[in-house]
Amino acid sequence: MMLVTGSSLYAQKTIRVNAVRANDYGVVYTLPKSSFEITLLVKKSHYRRGDFYTYAKAYLGINDPITEDRTLYTLEDLAVVNKGIADKDQSYMIEFKDKTLEPYLTLREDGVILAVNSEGERSDGNDDVELPASETADLNPRRYFTQETLMAGSTAKQAELVARQILDLRRSRNDILTGEAESMPPDGTAYKVVMDQIDLQEKALTGLFTGTTAVEYLKVSYRVIPDSANIDRHVVARFSKLLGPVDADNLAGEPIYFSLRNKTPRVAMNLSERELKKLEEKLSRGLVYNIPGKADLTIEFRHETLLEKEVDVVQYGSKEVLAKRMFENMKQPIKVIFYPELGAIKQIIQ
Repeated sequence: MMLVTGSSLYAQKTIRVNAVRANDYGVVYTLPKSSFEITLLVKKSHYRRGDFYTYAKAYLGINDPITEDRTLYTLEDLAVVNKGIADKDQSYMIEFKDKTLEPYLTLREDGVILAVNSEGERSDGNDDVELPASETADLNPRRYFTQETLMAGSTAKQAELVARQILDLRRSRNDILTGEAESMPPDGTAYKVVMDQIDLQEKALTGLFTGTTAVEYLKVSYRVIPDSANIDRHVVARFSKLLGPVDADNLAGEPIYFSLRNKTPRVAMNLSERELKKLEEKLSRGLVYNIPGKADLTIEFRHETLLEKEVDVVQYGSKEVLAKRMFENMKQPIKVIFYPELGAIKQIIQ
């Protein structure tokens, strides 16, 4: 089994390769093997204490202000997607008859087969994890300071004056809501502008006492490429509330476990030398495709199962062949469309 860290795979371009005299009517293609991309959605919260946090209780009755600057990470979500990658050990050539009507293959740029005599389908590369919008800290609250506050000689005096300004803003809001303000907004639009401005100023100034929080989101991806064996609680990565996602060998974080259990029964093949030769000949003459096996995939973190689902795994399956004669219809060429990530046949159109 191999583990690769990195970001999501990009969507690949496709190429059309025609079977023509120049290549002796033979086209080389590659089958994919399964790789599982685990994408973590991480929330990064920046907590900043306010300049007046020591006066929060006395002036505004706030019992739990932020008292120290810190950054914390939380694991919000994760997704696992099968990203078929080219298996360089599974490259084949299909040969067409020279009089077959314009045969061609559609391949990904890495050589993986997508279709025969058709454009096929492309995977969209979606990792199923949406990145929420960041939440930035408020504007600089000092822009709302009065002249008196700016000229105050001490932090304590500034805190007192700002607290009084916050209480005045709350009183103004209440007067407008009850219709008792000396100068009421003339219409609905003006009303909204005034109330929004009061809310903005109050929030910014209150942050000097409560502290502020800014939130950003990030995605980190890890890739597991299985072989034919089961995977039992392999540590893909680790996660720390102080450091966020870290490498699997960094013991500062708690482990994220990846398990994959084969559900496809193994069929023992005791083939004679003659039968092996016949099988090799069969694979060399027709169109080889994958029949993926089934497996249970599980992700665990902090003694909880975060994800559990059944998946297709090429490495747990087998291979089969479409006979070469299927592609020798000169009037109406047969079309074969593959699942891009699996190398399995999705549709045959005659």
